[in-house]
Amino acid sequence: MPVITVIGAGPGLGLSIARRFGKEGFQVALVSRTQDKLDALAARLAEEGIEAAGFAADVTRPDSLRSALAAVADRFGAVDVLEYSPADPTFAGAAAVDATAQELHKQLDYYLYGAVAAVRQVLPAMLERGSGTLLFSTGASSIRPSGGAFGSVGVAAAALRNYAMALGIDLAEHGVHTAHVAIGVFIGSGPGTEPETIAEHYWDAYTKRDQAEIVHTAPGGTR
Repeated sequence: MPVITVIGAGPGLGLSIARRFGKEGFQVALVSRTQDKLDALAARLAEEGIEAAGFAADVTRPDSLRSALAAVADRFGAVDVLEYSPADPTFAGAAAVDATAQELHKQLDYYLYGAVAAVRQVLPAMLERGSGTLLFSTGASSIRPSGGAFGSVGVAAAALRNYAMALGIDLAEHGVHTAHVAIGVFIGSGPGTEPETIAEHYWDAYTKRDQAEIVHTAPGGTR
């Protein structure tokens, strides 16, 4: 059975992505900070007939993330799809005019450095078999800079987007598809913002492999 690993799994979009792939026969590995919360999500998926398990890790600690992904491989085998969408649970962004190097480094820990560690862990097996999918999520500030509190986040999100797009160029000839999903809505805030609606983009990215980037806007719009 194919395997998807959702890094940053929570009860909203992460669960919806896991459910969408799980219903198509994927085994699901859920990764976030808190094991109890992961176990609860895995139990919900199990009730729907989806094989899932949680693996606790802190994306700001590369060794922790690498250990979790090694445990995923031990449990399920090599990862076929990696989806990376963590968020700072203590979010307190800063406007660009106020952002310090320390603030930006904190955001880069979440958005960029964790992604690099995760990719480095799963990519060798993908390259060896000549197939795989890497999916990355950010807010729309990664492509349309925002002022205010999203200023510092946007800098880091743009770095992740650039990394994802560059990976896609490098990996295309090796059978590994990379896509970036920019979410330009507050999830669950109204029509077209439902997590299950947005999760369809990830399934499309995996199955169609024809877009390097998808931008979601409400109601249900894409670019």
